[in-house]
Amino acid sequence: MTRKLFCEISPLTYKISYEAHILKRQLTDNLKNNLAHQIQADKLPYLVFSHQSLMRRGLRKVPVPVEEAKVANLKIAAPKVNGIIIKPGETFSFWRLVGRCTAERGYQNGLMVANDGQLKKGTGGGLCQFSNLIHWMVLHTPLDVIEKYHHEQVDMFPDANREVPFGSGTSIVYNYLDYRFKNNTSITYQLVTYVGEKYLHGELYASEPQSERYEVKVVGEHFSEENHVVYRCGDIYQYRYDQNDQLLDQQLIKTNHAKVAYDTSQLNVVRS
Repeated sequence: MTRKLFCEISPLTYKISYEAHILKRQLTDNLKNNLAHQIQADKLPYLVFSHQSLMRRGLRKVPVPVEEAKVANLKIAAPKVNGIIIKPGETFSFWRLVGRCTAERGYQNGLMVANDGQLKKGTGGGLCQFSNLIHWMVLHTPLDVIEKYHHEQVDMFPDANREVPFGSGTSIVYNYLDYRFKNNTSITYQLVTYVGEKYLHGELYASEPQSERYEVKVVGEHFSEENHVVYRCGDIYQYRYDQNDQLLDQQLIKTNHAKVAYDTSQLNVVRS
């Protein structure tokens, strides 16, 4: 008989284990002096990349109150990151800046994705849209992503004016599933984030112009049926170009093989 882990014994031991993970990371981070913390109102001179993410998608699976809760959560979190300076050698930590999402701090029950890929409601739900936005901007820079987690490979919603490749998002759970990137360049960067009427906005600035240009796109995306189950497949690449638009290199970021969780009757499915 397999012996249970401490966290599996009861809901209480799970809670104890969960809080222990959080405390351990907090203590570790307190000993570090390279986490970005300086907020600056004035923008750095060079805009590197910008993006906006639609907050209310109107999907049938997502009730309006849950979507409005997500918007409310983004309005609390975005100002905590807005203006953050990431100097050479410093590391950006999403949770270090945003902090714990609690009802006492105004966070509401938004939509979350559980470990098994299922949807659930939870306090602060919807903030993965925020880390997704930041990650998408970072992918267009030489900044190094040093901590990132993926949602379980499930394609939950049909595309609705999709602007970024499926599978390029992030999964975050306070605080031990964080999103972090490190500035290993000689340039200082700055994130500007804010909530508008319809969109979550992000802008990435730098102290000097970037000498190279980056592009991210999916290659060979298709839907395939395997053992009567439809999957979304494809490879996401990051391309790096010089100032003359000559390709310098390409890097495979992610390979998708995600189970489709919605009606596939309107999809062009490759069947073996």
